[in-house]
Amino acid sequence: MTPTLFRPLSPLSTWSVPADLLGVLTDIDDTLTTEGAVPDDVVSAMARLRRAGLHLIAITGRPLGWSRPFAADWPIDAIVAENGAAALVHDAAGGQLRTLYQQDAATRAANYARMQQVLAQIEAQVPGARRAQDSSGRECDIAIDHSEFTQLPQAAIDQCVQRMREAGMHASVSSIHINGWYGEHNKWEGARWIVRTLLQRDVDAERGRWAYIGDSTNDQLMFEHFPHSIGVANIARFVPQLDHLPRYVTPSERGAGFIELAEHLLAARAPSSHPHNPQK
Repeated sequence: MTPTLFRPLSPLSTWSVPADLLGVLTDIDDTLTTEGAVPDDVVSAMARLRRAGLHLIAITGRPLGWSRPFAADWPIDAIVAENGAAALVHDAAGGQLRTLYQQDAATRAANYARMQQVLAQIEAQVPGARRAQDSSGRECDIAIDHSEFTQLPQAAIDQCVQRMREAGMHASVSSIHINGWYGEHNKWEGARWIVRTLLQRDVDAERGRWAYIGDSTNDQLMFEHFPHSIGVANIARFVPQLDHLPRYVTPSERGAGFIELAEHLLAARAPSSHPHNPQK
């Protein structure tokens, strides 16, 4: 019997790449990464997409501190971190990284203090719950580790989400962390914000000219909004928890799936159809 996963999804090979595609938005953990690291061939695939004239923006639940070296080294336009709260972009003049925020400094400081209280309460009240090891780099959210270095059962994950929401926070579950934050940002709002801020473009009007690739429940807003949405094969783990599935699925998991997306896109893309050149 065909697995449930593949009934509502189409194979990546059936995706008709738009000739006027502007770029690719991508999750990081378990989409670009394999066993916690981004392989060199994934970075090479990103570079090939950029050389083809496409924008490339990563949107992640990871913190600013963790994201900074990757934003500096990867061939991308930006990393939107902490589930849409902030972004790391290159200064056009000097090439240095700039940090952009969706909330002002006073709001961030007040929210940070409240979030630290919630984080301590969760660690005290939910058996096995521990803050993510990258927590020192977080400015706009908190994170509980459920699959990176600690294995939490689903019941404990659900408890963490419930405690965050009871405290008035938004909560989302990625492939490795449970994230909570104050504010109306999320991956979708982060995508709209950074494309408008960095590129002066309207994602709402042009969502058919972008592709999104991800792997877990915190990607489903993106799967819902983008008609060209792709899941790497390891999304199978989260399908029972998803209300919105991607349209297409790669044959392979994690970084290998991202490479398959890049190869499919580049093979289908006519060299003369580049709508712009973000390298200039």
